[in-house]
Amino acid sequence: MLTSSTSASVSEQQIVEGLKTGGLERRKHENALFAQFMYLVKQYEKKYSLPEEEVLGAYSDTILTVITNVINGSFEGRASLKSYTNQIFMNKCVDVIRKKTTNKNVVNRPSSIDNLADVLPDRTRNVIQSLIDKNERYSLMEKLNTLAGKCKQILLLYEDGYTDQEIANQMDYKSADVVKTSRMRCLEKLKEQIISAR
Repeated sequence: MLTSSTSASVSEQQIVEGLKTGGLERRKHENALFAQFMYLVKQYEKKYSLPEEEVLGAYSDTILTVITNVINGSFEGRASLKSYTNQIFMNKCVDVIRKKTTNKNVVNRPSSIDNLADVLPDRTRNVIQSLIDKNERYSLMEKLNTLAGKCKQILLLYEDGYTDQEIANQMDYKSADVVKTSRMRCLEKLKEQIISAR
């Protein structure tokens, strides 16, 4: 198992080749990649004045993108793996800032329901909101049930408030970093299910 302490001794070329192999070998190198540039999280947290959780989310998305691009051949090795990862990570952080400074969520939300809810009495508004929440949760659970392997269990434990380390202990993963990478991959799969159902 490659851990944060051993990943520094793994070269970028070894990580790239390891990601292309598949199976357990790929997983080892995914963890090595995750640990290799983890120090960037603190740097970008300070640079962009973002909460650690949001920067970690952007970093996890970055690692998933890099892994996908290495596997499908989009990463051609013209730049170093560090430069490539850093550029994607910077773009992801900028995306987080853009989302915070624009009203995308408000624009995309159906205004007719919001306007209707505003004029209803409090009790009725609460009942309607509760029905909407239940419907969204039911729909989400349907999509969650379609996920294979341990994805469903990881996401449910995380939703229940378990940390990555606690999930690692409970599900016999090697480390919290492995859980984090797996969780982000599972979230991507769930997001794809939700998008395809729209």
